[in-house]
Amino acid sequence: MRVVSLLPSATEILCRIGGASLLVGRSHECDFPSGLDHLPTLTGQRTPSFKGEGSSLQIDQAVRAALGPGESLYTLDVDRLRALKPDVILTQDLCAVCSIDLPTVQRVAHEMNPSPTVVSLDPKSVWDVLDDLLRVGAAVGLEREADAAMVELREGWWTAVDFVNPYEEGPEVLFLEWMNPTFVGGHWTPELIRAAGARHSLNAAGAKSRVASAEEIVAAAPDRVIICPCGLALPAVEAEFPALTSQRWWSVLPATLDRGRVALVDGNQMFNRPGPRLVDAFRWMVGWLHDRPELIPHNFPVIYR
Repeated sequence: MRVVSLLPSATEILCRIGGASLLVGRSHECDFPSGLDHLPTLTGQRTPSFKGEGSSLQIDQAVRAALGPGESLYTLDVDRLRALKPDVILTQDLCAVCSIDLPTVQRVAHEMNPSPTVVSLDPKSVWDVLDDLLRVGAAVGLEREADAAMVELREGWWTAVDFVNPYEEGPEVLFLEWMNPTFVGGHWTPELIRAAGARHSLNAAGAKSRVASAEEIVAAAPDRVIICPCGLALPAVEAEFPALTSQRWWSVLPATLDRGRVALVDGNQMFNRPGPRLVDAFRWMVGWLHDRPELIPHNFPVIYR
């Protein structure tokens, strides 16, 4: 079995179920787990590389400009993909901003001989993510290993839920997937927040992330703030944090009244990738919201403000 993964979360899923040795190619963003650097890189980005120096606004403007003509934000090394002769290609149909688009992958796969199986992941909830373990396992012949991994992750989830009081109204949480403009979390994020015993009134479970105005954020009166920009590592989040806090609306949020109620999280690793580490992110959230440090995974990438 020869597998190409064009999606970071799919790579994490494959490795979690014991399929790392099956990988023969990856996307340029597949950086976890370690030990994948030797694999051929099959994708690249069309937008400018700011190398950690561009602001959220600059990156947002570059992405919008690239999406305007209707082109993919990413390139695909078609010749290299064909040469690898994969049996299975793992990709996605969830977000045009996240990775190479599904139609491009399907077209290339259809033209290959023999044509590989294309497995497209499109999770909307944490349960969809767990189901994706089983889908990937079935596609690569690791059904038993996938089932065992799914059971382990479910145990991690439910042992954290045990610390949540379902009869108590928890804090309002502002979850920012981007800082400028202020995108609030969508897809599986509202579900995670509510399962952790908190409220997320600015977006519904399963809905896409969206821009929330300053007026909406102030009206929500969040007691806690999680800043977890999609695709940004923690140093980049920390570097831009002062620009966010300088906004006039920031100082009136209840979360800013006491230190420790604002958390900067590595968006490149946690919450934004629909893979196994969503359970780690959930356990951190429950531990933080309910003062249960024993739940927080070791070396979880967070800075408290």
